[in-house]
Amino acid sequence: MLDGPGIPYTTFPTLEVGPLTLRTFGLFVALGILAGIMLAARRNERYGIPARQTERIALLLVVVGLVGARLLWVVTNLDVLTSPWQVFAVWQGGLQFSGGFILAILLAPLLTRSIPRGRRWQVLDGAVLGLALGQAIGRLGCYAVGEHLGGPTSFALGVNYRGGTTIEGPLTVGVTYHNTALYEFAWVLLLFGILWLLDRRGTLPPGAIAGLFCIGYAIGRFGTDFLRTYDETLFGLTGAQYMCLALLIAGVWVLIRAFRRGALPAALPTGSGA
Repeated sequence: MLDGPGIPYTTFPTLEVGPLTLRTFGLFVALGILAGIMLAARRNERYGIPARQTERIALLLVVVGLVGARLLWVVTNLDVLTSPWQVFAVWQGGLQFSGGFILAILLAPLLTRSIPRGRRWQVLDGAVLGLALGQAIGRLGCYAVGEHLGGPTSFALGVNYRGGTTIEGPLTVGVTYHNTALYEFAWVLLLFGILWLLDRRGTLPPGAIAGLFCIGYAIGRFGTDFLRTYDETLFGLTGAQYMCLALLIAGVWVLIRAFRRGALPAALPTGSGA
């Protein structure tokens, strides 16, 4: 029976483009990184921060983030690795965003030391907006390869499995399952839209956008991880959920610091050439 509730779902781990075979996970991650860096660079120019400076810092943070995301995934999925070489097979899927985000945050002060102290919070806000957009796009890669799945459900936004290879499973054709990659895509895209609008209004102090994203993402991810069937848990929580608790605390701290400083962002006037 294939007419059950939910969104019809067939995985597509590869795409054929002429003579080329593209791995969809790597493709969407790359597109997310590119879109995020472009958005952050253009946004930061409004505050007098050269695009090249943002791009250089963003690329360094991307490398750090990918390493952290992969390391956390490996640590929490040791049981599915069949050889040491699979630790490096990022193109096949397997990134824990929370691990990458926290490692990037920890190293951000070191990587942004060349930026004047008064503008570092602006750079952080721009980077987080780019990160949110990139994260939403990247989750489509997880959706494509059948990763971050949950159990059977009658939820309207569940996915009705129609076939295709999956990283997690096995799945039964015709059954509707939770797909937390899809849920996170929708949540992060909504969060990005709200933060982008707030940033354009210019009514929040520097750093507030970053703090709000940390809080919003942590809450959403903490909740959806309860639906995941294949993630290892410790005392009932996944590794990502423990990271989310740390991210929530960090977000509250950043938000309090931002409002205590109180100064509104100083965007350059229209037509200034930035």
